[in-house]
Amino acid sequence: MFPQKPLPRKWRIFNRFLLIFLVLLGVVQLARCISQGESPEQKISKEAIPLPADTASREKKPELPPYALQKDSGLAHVMDTYLKRFHPDHALYLVVDAKSNEILAWGERKNDSVQHSPDYLSRATFPAASLAKTVTIAAAFESNLYSLNSEIPLIGRAHTLYKRQLQVPEKYRGPTATVSSAYAKSYNPPIALIGMNLGARRLKAAAEKFGFNRQFPGGIPERGSYSPPDSSYGIAEIACGFTENTTISPLQAAGIVRAILREAPFEIPWEKDGANGHAPTKPIALGIPPFSSNAYFGMRQAMLATAKEGTSRKHMSTKNISRKVLEKLNIGGKTGSLDGNNPKGRYDWFMGFAESKTDPDKAIVVVVMQIHGEFRTQAASQVAALLIHSWAKENL
Repeated sequence: MFPQKPLPRKWRIFNRFLLIFLVLLGVVQLARCISQGESPEQKISKEAIPLPADTASREKKPELPPYALQKDSGLAHVMDTYLKRFHPDHALYLVVDAKSNEILAWGERKNDSVQHSPDYLSRATFPAASLAKTVTIAAAFESNLYSLNSEIPLIGRAHTLYKRQLQVPEKYRGPTATVSSAYAKSYNPPIALIGMNLGARRLKAAAEKFGFNRQFPGGIPERGSYSPPDSSYGIAEIACGFTENTTISPLQAAGIVRAILREAPFEIPWEKDGANGHAPTKPIALGIPPFSSNAYFGMRQAMLATAKEGTSRKHMSTKNISRKVLEKLNIGGKTGSLDGNNPKGRYDWFMGFAESKTDPDKAIVVVVMQIHGEFRTQAASQVAALLIHSWAKENL
């Protein structure tokens, strides 16, 4: 045999480096297996044997967003977007089909996040603020003592409430406001004077036709409170909503607006899935008597005036609703704001409706409740206008 010639030096160096590389690669692979709690044999076994076909189906599916399964998931998605964009401290947005009284969409935010269950929907710890003025004008029109154009003394500043503002001199010749204007612009002294003249009995009777002081089936929503005291100043406070003692839930607020718009007895809005336990799962007849046609007409006109010339005029405009959409709608509502404690903050309300001018059956009820802390975000009536625009763009 011929003796083997030694490999050239450069090949010997290359072989050594290759051997070192393979050893290091094995060490790294072994370390990775150990860090994952597996032996190399287990690692090879898992890679070599395919998983059963149904393994993926047994894995936990991601949780659906809160808007995905709602009646109008597109509108609910819009709510979700606004709640994240405007980030109020607390908020509940609600849209209801006015004809069927079925909840189309809801959205809630608290604890810095959008919620998957709308517990604020049925809670009645929230001060009604100036939404309570709706009870006062309902009682006023029902009594036939007032009309939309009745002139009421306006003493002092329009949005304060002092006892001296309720003392009308004989042969008063000072400023006045009509019932319609006082409601639309949320003037306190004129509405308070109306309440004092009507008295606690008439006010309470009107409130009960709107579902206040009533235990609903299953406790949904919670009982809204409206209790006029004996004192004249106490009646004045409750008549214009200048008290935390009058409380309401967003669900009840929606029922009030729907009753006015449809000229029908008060009922609670419903959803087939019960809004995760916070709304009835079907329509429920409550046996509450209706108001007179005169009262319904007056309340509707006063709510329309709020959007045209009152506290929500700035937002129910082409700034938030396109001109093309705005021309197709009748929009009415009521705003309210007051400090409260459960949860603590500045309460900012809008409750109202948007109705097609050509087809009254195409109409929605909108309720926006926001609770602001140190910083205030978009106004409730502005959010409501944006929701109305989104609904109308898709449905009219």
